[in-house]
Amino acid sequence: MNIGYDGKRAFQNKTGLGNYSRSLLTILNRYFSQHQYLLFAPKQTHLFDIHHLTNIRTILPDNLWFRKLPALWRRMGMVKQISQARLDIYHGLSNELPSGIKKLKIQTVVTIHDLIFERFPQTYHLDERYTHRWKIKRACKIADAVIAISEQTKNDLIEYYGVPTQKITVCYQSCNPIFEQSITATEKTAVKKKYNLPDRYFLFVSSIAPRKNLIAICKAMISLKDDIHIPLVVIGDGKNEKEEAKRLMKENGMAQQLILLNALAAAKADSFTNATDFPAIYQQATALVYPSIFEGFGLPILEAMWSGLPVICSNTSSMPEVAGDAALYFSPNDTATLAQHLRLIASDDQLVQTLKDKGLEQAKQFSTETYANHIMQVYKSLL
Repeated sequence: MNIGYDGKRAFQNKTGLGNYSRSLLTILNRYFSQHQYLLFAPKQTHLFDIHHLTNIRTILPDNLWFRKLPALWRRMGMVKQISQARLDIYHGLSNELPSGIKKLKIQTVVTIHDLIFERFPQTYHLDERYTHRWKIKRACKIADAVIAISEQTKNDLIEYYGVPTQKITVCYQSCNPIFEQSITATEKTAVKKKYNLPDRYFLFVSSIAPRKNLIAICKAMISLKDDIHIPLVVIGDGKNEKEEAKRLMKENGMAQQLILLNALAAAKADSFTNATDFPAIYQQATALVYPSIFEGFGLPILEAMWSGLPVICSNTSSMPEVAGDAALYFSPNDTATLAQHLRLIASDDQLVQTLKDKGLEQAKQFSTETYANHIMQVYKSLL
């Protein structure tokens, strides 16, 4: 098969949709190397190194006009090049399909990640909500198959947009295979020195936005400041929420307990932007803390479980689907329970080992091979 993809996110997004795209293409190339994978992208960057992936190639805008107007090219201009590529299937990886693709004689698939803008409209601008709603409703209508990344997202598509149940397949994603590898002591030491990591630390991995709820961790840590002195290492960036977290920790004499890796000079290196150093950071942490209010999936939870890392996470949306019985749960606004969990992880070695063991077993349900097979089954069902 010749299978095409919207490649913008793979080359331009460092987190979220970018990670989804990079992981999926890498995994499909590994398990189904007999097929050809074409990434239609406005530009190609070092964020996704495809040189060693022999069956993946990039198709860029074919004229100066569309190179100067990449959004227009993605919306409609690339359909001509999709047609010329003689694809069997085109897969929109990030909630949308280009205009005009329905006229082509190819099958289409779209992945829908979440409808958070419908559940929490106050966290989005009016124009953002309208754009997301229009793209997703249209994509689900014209696509031959819809992939939801969790049962939560499937249920939301049915509830909010009336997408037929039989059109939706839940394909739980896997994560970058690098998280399945044990990092050597030498590599860990090098990464620890590179980012000046403390001996023990809790880990938060996410963009820093209100829905991601970093403030809840800060409040829980402040309540424990006389008992536990384990800092929080943050991989991710943001604006207002980040500044609020810094202010809150500083006011309580805990400024040094909040370590923002994205602010370090080392974060400018390729090994940080493409996540090469992340497994070593995960595998040296005390626990992942993931207090998000709502998720379509919750990829850092899976990355943590593969890394042999205990997980503390919210009990909402898709997160129990991912973590199963391998996490300590709390309501996103219940900082007292979160504080209790932090205390337990810091002091109960037996519990930590139990969570690690359960996490590794749970992670196997989201193996790269299982993920690749589920995606390929969707493709084959259309041909």
